[in-house]
Amino acid sequence: MNDSVSAALPVLQCINLKKRFTDGGMNVEVLRAINFEVAVGERIAIVGSSGEGKSTLLHLLGGLDSASGGEVYVHGQEVTKLSERQRSKLRNSTLGFVYQFHHLLAEFSALENVAIPLLIRGVSPAIATQRAVMLLEKVGLGQRAHHKPGEMSGGERQRAAVARALVTEPKCVLADEPTGNLDRKNADHIYGLMLELNQELNTSFVVVTHEAALAQRMDRILLLEDGVLKVQTA
Repeated sequence: MNDSVSAALPVLQCINLKKRFTDGGMNVEVLRAINFEVAVGERIAIVGSSGEGKSTLLHLLGGLDSASGGEVYVHGQEVTKLSERQRSKLRNSTLGFVYQFHHLLAEFSALENVAIPLLIRGVSPAIATQRAVMLLEKVGLGQRAHHKPGEMSGGERQRAAVARALVTEPKCVLADEPTGNLDRKNADHIYGLMLELNQELNTSFVVVTHEAALAQRMDRILLLEDGVLKVQTA
């Protein structure tokens, strides 16, 4: 695939995406028919009430869960037609993930946590370390590189998680309530950091959030309601 064709492809696309769960013998339809796409460098906020399936949608987009129907494409590849090994490889090469709770590995330093996605990809330890240091400095943690998560504040841990998500230079970052566990000052820092890196690296962001301040800084705000994704109206 040449660069011009690659650049024209949506980073993410879902067509008639559905998800059902069985609860007490009953089928619960969480996502009814989701249709949307994410362009290169685009920032999208997904909002909605608790229990509407926002996190479920992110898991489907990231190939972390299987849909009940419909199609998901990541950079032109249909996720449902890939093996688990192929999905893992695609996630590592194309996507980054940030969660409400940082999910850093407690036994490793910030530097080691950020370098892990590159090592999984097969990058040499020397280059992985160099790139991890660069990202940690970019997020203001250059002096904390050798500290473990337990030695860092909540805001520092989340900044390390953002660095880990971006160290592979993914096409898109999927973020699930990335500031939901932070105070206002640290939340604002994370907001600004994500927007800065979006502009610098042209990385797309799909962010599930209850934070109106963050949603308003995105290119589009989509409301998930009754299993359907729609443009939010005032």
